[in-house]
Amino acid sequence: MYLTAPEDLTSLLGEDEPAYRADQLRDWLYRTPVLSVADMTNLPAELRRRLADRHWPFRLEIEQTADDRTTRKWLFRTPDGAAIETVLMGYPKRTTVCISSQVGCAMGCTFCATGQYGFERHLEAGEIVAQVAYANAALRRSPIAGSPDHVTNVVFMGMGEPLANYDRVRESLRRLIETMGMSARSITVSTVGVAPGVRRLAAEPWPVNLAISLHAADDASRSEIVPLNRRYPIDDLVAAAREFFAAKGRRVSIEWTLIAGKNDSDRDAAALAGIAGRMRAHVNVIPLNPTPLSDERPPDPSRVARFVRALRSAGITATERDTRGRDIDAACGQLRLRSARRTELPDAAAAPR
Repeated sequence: MYLTAPEDLTSLLGEDEPAYRADQLRDWLYRTPVLSVADMTNLPAELRRRLADRHWPFRLEIEQTADDRTTRKWLFRTPDGAAIETVLMGYPKRTTVCISSQVGCAMGCTFCATGQYGFERHLEAGEIVAQVAYANAALRRSPIAGSPDHVTNVVFMGMGEPLANYDRVRESLRRLIETMGMSARSITVSTVGVAPGVRRLAAEPWPVNLAISLHAADDASRSEIVPLNRRYPIDDLVAAAREFFAAKGRRVSIEWTLIAGKNDSDRDAAALAGIAGRMRAHVNVIPLNPTPLSDERPPDPSRVARFVRALRSAGITATERDTRGRDIDAACGQLRLRSARRTELPDAAAAPR
């Protein structure tokens, strides 16, 4: 049902159903989502029976928990066999869901499990929104202790490049904000540097947050880690980020995955500080979550702390990101990759490197 626009839900109902059934169904899908159509108690039993197999655009294949059950990761499978990853994280004052926007990714970032496995297809807007709805439905049934009992924040930081699937991501934002009732300021769209997409997002009516995955502070190094940089180099990305800030008044975040021996030196910190200053950005430092198809590793904790101190000493607001779920493949693409290796790659040595 999420594949149908919220305004078009009457198309799923029989001709004899009153018009208000569409409003009731819309509430069950977006306002108070439930895991089963059987729980949509104000709908007639016969209608629930007819709608049951249309509820979710995917089925749950794997669920994992970590961090004293404050982190949950789901691997969903769509009817065409595509795998979607979603991560739910509970904190004392917020409950955040990290959602996917594509099946796989074409950006080819060297450290990312999603990119290592390649690109399959874009997710439809309904498949994107359904991840948030599923998280809300799961929380209604089983809240995370000490955290809000509903999704308070959404981050487009799962599988895929959101701004490479712009029209569907835009429609998902519209549904999240205008139908589900989420605050635009609680939604963050992350990009590895699709500069035209950043400018389009700046022109939208919703003041969402923007996060830019930078990972290197000079074009030569960044082009090795993030191949898209060859098309949209750092200066173009800085200019687009400044336009976003001017249009929205929302401070941009820079995501910096810290990789031992590659982008964790004092010189890297100084160069990053210069870019962050030009963007007027906050920096999230994220120690690498290793992936099965790469030998790259995170720096030791003392090097991470030194990197963060160097940024702060340069006057940049910097935070070391809380890393969740390392024991459940919580980095984007890892659970999907592990599942695929079990089912599609019987010999691990056959996996591409």
